[in-house]
Amino acid sequence: MEAVPEKKRRKSIREISPIDVYKLLPKTNCRECRESNCMAFSTRLVNGEVVLVDCPPILTEEYREAYTQLTDLLAPPVRAVTFGAAGNTITIGGKYVLQRHEFTYHNPSPIAIDIHDLMPEQELLDRVKAIEEFSYNYIGRPLTLNAIAVRCTSKDPETFRDAVKKVIAASRYPLILCATDPHAMEAGLSACRERPPLIYAATEDNWKQMAELALQYRCPLAVFAPGNLDLLRSLTRTLKEYGVEDLVLDPGTFGEEGLSHTIANFTAIRTEACRHFDELSGFPLMGVPMTVWTGSEISEDVLKWKEATTASMLLSRYADILIMHSLDGWVLLPQLIWRFNIYTDPRKPVSVEPGIRAFGKPDRDSPVLVTTNYALTYFTVESDIKAANLDCYLIIVDTGGLSVESAVAGRYFNADAIAKALVEYNVSSLVGHSTLIIPGLAARLSGEAEEATGWKILVGPKDSSGLPQFIRNKWAPEPS
Repeated sequence: MEAVPEKKRRKSIREISPIDVYKLLPKTNCRECRESNCMAFSTRLVNGEVVLVDCPPILTEEYREAYTQLTDLLAPPVRAVTFGAAGNTITIGGKYVLQRHEFTYHNPSPIAIDIHDLMPEQELLDRVKAIEEFSYNYIGRPLTLNAIAVRCTSKDPETFRDAVKKVIAASRYPLILCATDPHAMEAGLSACRERPPLIYAATEDNWKQMAELALQYRCPLAVFAPGNLDLLRSLTRTLKEYGVEDLVLDPGTFGEEGLSHTIANFTAIRTEACRHFDELSGFPLMGVPMTVWTGSEISEDVLKWKEATTASMLLSRYADILIMHSLDGWVLLPQLIWRFNIYTDPRKPVSVEPGIRAFGKPDRDSPVLVTTNYALTYFTVESDIKAANLDCYLIIVDTGGLSVESAVAGRYFNADAIAKALVEYNVSSLVGHSTLIIPGLAARLSGEAEEATGWKILVGPKDSSGLPQFIRNKWAPEPS
């Protein structure tokens, strides 16, 4: 890729000081942003924890120039692109850095599932329903699919228009319209004027017609140049000069022997955007793992495995949106869980609200357990309690989102924290005993906890799956 002139370089998000932002804010300390003062807001703004529009005064006419300067200062190297209807939109891109540990990633990569316009109506509707209903609860968070890609395989504009209409009537999900024939694309677009889709795709042969459709219907446009970064760059420059600002780049997704080339291309584009602030590389990247289905392999299980591995690698290497084919759980769940973890703020452990939870129908003789508020710990314990149909109370202590072992080592989960929780949640009013079960990994706290709380402490199993047997064999509540 061509070198980027030095004059195009600008500050990265890591080089922007809260003071740089504070100087441009109203400095009224009005608290309309719900922060204590403008300096606190500027710090959170630089950290990506709030957005500029959270400051109402900066949106007024009085601060128009400052707003423009701040928008330019804080603009990510990778442009954020939005499509879909109001109230149900998808935003992709908006990335500031190459590596996740440098700064939190924003806008998790949507996963779209394909539908083609030659499907029988009932098959199409069943597939749409399966896409919308696909959901998996992972440490208390629902993981779902995000969009539907409607493909024009008939090469007939009317057939494509009818398929788009059926999908719109059956689904609330944002759409990606996939056609290289401008006439078919225009027919599809005419069916979804109220729900601007992502247009896929502009190529070397049709870029002008697709650009005109993108401008006419105010839709973002994907640029497709498989395996040719120079052509992709040239098309991007031409489309920008033509007036299309919201672009998505697809450098091609090649499976099997071409996968390493695919990953290298994605990495090269994102590196140019985030390291060198190259404007022609600064757009969201689209990966299409479903291309593995066009190869010579005939085994569906092997194809699904190839699609799953390709998708995982593209998520790891900067794909901002994926189009997939398989709806099998074993193909999609790894992507959804991996995406969830990639887009979790590494500075903030995933946690649940501290407090006390009742399971089953506990009475005054029921066990009382305690754990930390690390989400994975809590939901594992919750699952084991529910699976065993235990009637009990569970105290969740605020440990800053740390697991039991880490919280004990860091003294976030200690005797004083346990004693405080017992008082704060008035546990003694719920049961007629003073016996508390602590996790096995916190066994060393038992003596201190007894002194601090005045309760009898039982050291439970290290793994919550052992709770049913432990309670059967060891539970003997000591009267208050």
